[in-house]
Amino acid sequence: MEDMTGDNEMRGYRRVLTIAGSDPSGGAGIQADLKTFSALGCFGASAIVAVVDENTVGVSGVHPVPVNFVVGQIRSVLDDIGADAVKIGMLHSAELIAAVRGVLDAYPDMHDVVLDPVMVATSGDPLLQAEAVGALRDVLIPRARVITPNLPEASILLGRNLSRQSELPDAARRLSEVCAGVSVLLKAGHLQDDRLIDVFYNAETDTVLPLESRRVPTVNTHGTGCTLSSAFAACLARGFSLDAAAAAAKDYVAAAIEAGARYRIGRGHGPVHHFFGFWE
Repeated sequence: MEDMTGDNEMRGYRRVLTIAGSDPSGGAGIQADLKTFSALGCFGASAIVAVVDENTVGVSGVHPVPVNFVVGQIRSVLDDIGADAVKIGMLHSAELIAAVRGVLDAYPDMHDVVLDPVMVATSGDPLLQAEAVGALRDVLIPRARVITPNLPEASILLGRNLSRQSELPDAARRLSEVCAGVSVLLKAGHLQDDRLIDVFYNAETDTVLPLESRRVPTVNTHGTGCTLSSAFAACLARGFSLDAAAAAAKDYVAAAIEAGARYRIGRGHGPVHHFFGFWE
């Protein structure tokens, strides 16, 4: 077969594995992750942990995939394709959380793990069993390099309410302390300020990086958390430093929200525009 690339050297992809639930409406979960990886120049693979019955209005049900089958998917990808980074999203039970930790421990060189501690959907529907919160904090988060909680998730993990922008830098540091020294990208989207200032605490350099963007007046925010953590993982897979990956992920999501605000899809919280750089 003729070589269509113009040279004989085979190229390698930057590879990212997402471990998360499926969203049939296409705005969040596995679907958002794969779109984000592609938009940012990475090859995406997936291990599906649950099939979620949801749309832009809300979540109607969650059908878990058997834990041993989730583990099998992860091993199948990592043993064959491999991954330069892993993004972890919704894990609904303590059993699943422990199993994912166990299989990742079999790949000790997998350092760039980004965990989005998904607990509540944009619609307000709970996505994590109450007894699994402790397992997430104590078992899986210590295996990650970065976590990307929003304010409600950070409040649950810290055991106290966060309601002011001024609290975020110290809260991010404290989250790192109670979560085995992981770096923390704390999202400010639930505040009502005109300017959104997320805070990235880099535990490896003990520095705080403010990440500012303007608030876009839109209901199309479905899957923003999934998209941010996936963008972070994609940037790490491409060799970015932690600070550069955090800044690039924030910029990508802000632009995707702004582009998505011009569209209407569904009757509730629509998605962001993952491919704003390719088509309008």
